[in-house]
Amino acid sequence: MNKRIVIVGGGYVGLYTALRLQKTLRRELRDGSVSITIIDPQSYMTYQPFLPEAAAGNLSPRHLVAPLRRVLPKVEILNGHVTKVHHGERTVTFQPAEGEERELAYDVLVMAAGSISRTLPIPGLTDIGIGFKTVGEAIALRNRVLHLLDVAESTEDPEVRRRALTFVVVGAGFAGVEALAELEDMAKDSTRYYRNIEPSDLRWVLVEATDRVLPEVGPEMGKWTLEQLRERGIEVKLETRLESCVGGHVVLSDGTEFDADTLVWTAGVKPSTIVNSTDLPLDERGRVKTTAALTVAGVKGAFAAGDIAGVPDVTNPGQYCAPNAQHAVRQAKVLADNIVRHLRGEQLVDYRHKYVGSVAGLGLHQGVANVYGVKLRGFPAWFMHRTYHLSRVPTLNRKVRVVVDWTLALFFKRETISLGEVEHPRDGFRAAVATTRR
Repeated sequence: MNKRIVIVGGGYVGLYTALRLQKTLRRELRDGSVSITIIDPQSYMTYQPFLPEAAAGNLSPRHLVAPLRRVLPKVEILNGHVTKVHHGERTVTFQPAEGEERELAYDVLVMAAGSISRTLPIPGLTDIGIGFKTVGEAIALRNRVLHLLDVAESTEDPEVRRRALTFVVVGAGFAGVEALAELEDMAKDSTRYYRNIEPSDLRWVLVEATDRVLPEVGPEMGKWTLEQLRERGIEVKLETRLESCVGGHVVLSDGTEFDADTLVWTAGVKPSTIVNSTDLPLDERGRVKTTAALTVAGVKGAFAAGDIAGVPDVTNPGQYCAPNAQHAVRQAKVLADNIVRHLRGEQLVDYRHKYVGSVAGLGLHQGVANVYGVKLRGFPAWFMHRTYHLSRVPTLNRKVRVVVDWTLALFFKRETISLGEVEHPRDGFRAAVATTRR
């Protein structure tokens, strides 16, 4: 009898779990006794730690995504959304990108839908705000920054110019600091091609509600990062909240007010909204309640890991594993092995991983790291950041392409062209049609 494994989500956990199952269950997949299905809106997995480098033009966006169908030839890939999980009936409701929704039966469920940006009801946030979790957002942000340099160069209105050259990032964790550092580095480098823009004309503001930046690398390295950002002319406002940004008029809790055309929101994440449409138990933070063995608490035949799951940290009793890529990739390995044990009626094992530390890039040749208690800064940390993440990029194909991008960057200047029209490809054609009708 065929045993169907349905994986909801094709991110870190979904891809790496399926990769390991594809290898471990090779014989079962071949004879048809087991099948694996991944459901995700996208047909690729994004390696998010490289989003800042893609936004800065150091990497091609195509090279930080892994095409699911190519990487997982023995896995069925369905593009669309799971709108409901009926674990009591062992079915999910699947809404494809086009067409009618349908019910899919399963024997084993894996909840791996990840997270979405955690936003607050701040007036005007949708006016100028943009997240930083997808390739689309990273490239749109790159195009926006470069486009606004063009705007500032071409206008004679000082208010328009000042607004265009002001950029705000909310959230001083990994995503916020790395995005800001890479984009600031790119924008500053780009000013050499503009006659009327100097690096000092650019205004970058980092807003953080707590009293430090990059808490993941520890107090000492966080303090050093703060000093480096301020030396670069970046305004870092700690213990400060965004109160409003209606129409691009930014109001902060410390009383500061100014206008800006760009605001990047990286102030935390929350579980995917699919958790609200399941009959699975949730914890106090709205995550799927999960055991240390990565099974959903209190039910059989369901597993969960990554940002969507509240996984107990057995190395730190009373705490949960942090929602980051390091845990997600390692959890996927244990999750896949436990699914195999479950199918074979064997004893499951707990996920146990000692946190080794963190690395962060702060622009070209700059970084900060705290790994196994060893603290690095500057070029050594930047080199470690690239080396570590290169080792984690899925497939040899993508590793080689990333290295080629980096190698070319040693000999050629990076591109500083805004291709914002790719976000609205039909505008020109519509204008031509309108002209013809006249």
